[in-house]
Amino acid sequence: MKLTFYGAAGEVTGSCLRVDHEGGSFLVDCGLFQGGREADRKNRQALDFDLRGIDFVLLTHAHLDHSGLVPRLVALGYKRCIYATAATVDLLGVMLMDSAHIQEKEAEWALRNARARKARRRVEPTPLYTVEQARSSLGRLRAVSYDTPYEPGPGVRCRFRDAGHILGSAVIEIEIDVGGHTRSLVVSGDLGQPMRPVLHDPTPIRRADYLCIESTYGNRAHRSFDATCVELAAILRHTLQQAGGNVIIPAFAVGRTQEMLFVLAELVRSGRIERLDVVVDSPMAAAATQLTVRHADLWDDETRELYAWTQRNTDRFRLRFVQDVEESMALNSVGGGLVIISASGMCDAGRIRHHLRYNLGRRECAIVITGFQAAGTLGRRLVDGARQVSLFGERITVQARIHTIGGLSAHADQPALLNWLRHFEAAPRRTFIVHGEAEAAAAFAVAAEHELGWPALTVAEPLVPYLLG
Repeated sequence: MKLTFYGAAGEVTGSCLRVDHEGGSFLVDCGLFQGGREADRKNRQALDFDLRGIDFVLLTHAHLDHSGLVPRLVALGYKRCIYATAATVDLLGVMLMDSAHIQEKEAEWALRNARARKARRRVEPTPLYTVEQARSSLGRLRAVSYDTPYEPGPGVRCRFRDAGHILGSAVIEIEIDVGGHTRSLVVSGDLGQPMRPVLHDPTPIRRADYLCIESTYGNRAHRSFDATCVELAAILRHTLQQAGGNVIIPAFAVGRTQEMLFVLAELVRSGRIERLDVVVDSPMAAAATQLTVRHADLWDDETRELYAWTQRNTDRFRLRFVQDVEESMALNSVGGGLVIISASGMCDAGRIRHHLRYNLGRRECAIVITGFQAAGTLGRRLVDGARQVSLFGERITVQARIHTIGGLSAHADQPALLNWLRHFEAAPRRTFIVHGEAEAAAAFAVAAEHELGWPALTVAEPLVPYLLG
């Protein structure tokens, strides 16, 4: 058996693991590279192997860094099944179409900009994939329920376990027939932080011969959830009531937006904030929230109770979803009093860039960063203290206060990752540390060896074929 990591090795985007075994080959995840100047090149060069040799694809969850190259995979000729949980399939019906729309619009913008500058280009900008290609790829998806065994191909048996990261996210348990024996491979996908709102905690796994585990926050511990809520309440009171500005929250449309709505509603219910006027400006986030309500069976008990409260107290927690462009543009004329949640979560695309354009230069406003910001993204530059940024060709001096709220991360921190590993009855024969920037992945490998005494820990390298027994 052989594992090859085509992404998310030494970085946190582009997740794609190829597994070759005596009966065939398959992929786990097929994600977009995001952030930095090299992302587009890497996305266009990804999947540079014979797709006819791939028997099936397994997806851990719907975030684009794990699923966003599915339309390109199908457009390049892949014709077989792609397996995911039912909630993931539902979310991809929204996310992949939205991603394709963004791809088309950005290609149009690049072409117009090149023509306006009369730049000579050898090749005109083209989208990574089109809306029609994304729609076509949805027909390859097959939904499987949590905890239900299934056989996606000869000699391979799988089961999805709840990863607690976003709606439908899964740890994948895979059994593979190898040389007359059965070998078990577990892929964590992205693991959620325990004791967080909306979803259940990640499901413990008891055994694996081989393990691939994420390490996004493998080198740090999150601030406690209660302390984070106290900090967020203080930011809201100062910005909205004292300074008279807006609070802008870049948030992933799936997962983070829904969790932020829970946190904001809870601040009002608990009396820490008297009332809030919240606008979600992202058609994809609106659709994802509707799907989240549809899958209420995946919620924890506290979320069900809070949702019922919000339905009875619309005067105190005023929530509005913005769909059309005109309504979104009208928000730019509102000087203060709003909490605006918009995508993308790393500030590199979508409507959030417009809200940053109109609020970053205002001292009375606040930008609240609530999730991981990959290297090379606008969000990362803001977190790192950039005093000037470029948006739509305009240089903007950063005057708004930038707050990083680490305690709301949907990714497990180092203590949570180690605690999840402690459920294994014995150390796997080999463990691969993936989905983490180099420093975080290396630190987590050291921590796992020191805390758990696990041998055979490997920080995965891209495109290196790892041969396993």
